[in-house]
Amino acid sequence: MVKPTAATTKDDAQALFKSLRSAYSATPTNLKIIDLYVAFAVFTAVIQVGYLAIVGSFPFNSFLSGVLSCVGTAVLAVCLRIQVNKENKEFKDLPPERAFADFVLCNLVLHLIMTSLPAGWPR
Repeated sequence: MVKPTAATTKDDAQALFKSLRSAYSATPTNLKIIDLYVAFAVFTAVIQVGYLAIVGSFPFNSFLSGVLSCVGTAVLAVCLRIQVNKENKEFKDLPPERAFADFVLCNLVLHLIMTSLPAGWPR
């Protein structure tokens, strides 16, 4: 069994990043915008968790509402990305306008539910 050296591991990592970067450069712009939106939603959730860890969890329902809203939005955006991807054969008959309308409607329902969470769920 051959042990990998630091140089070969570094070369493998560089080759992996180079292949990922070249493959992602061929991604259409609309999918890159959705990816940026997903990254922003996840980053916002991480910031809220960090704030909870530093400051405390006094309005815990508000924290839950904010984090679940960010995570839910990210999940819905990933679903939108899957549906509008031209390479995905499963949704080839679905027009992008319909996928976007579904995304907007689901986000509306998600945020209507999340705005009622800070008031407290029925006990």
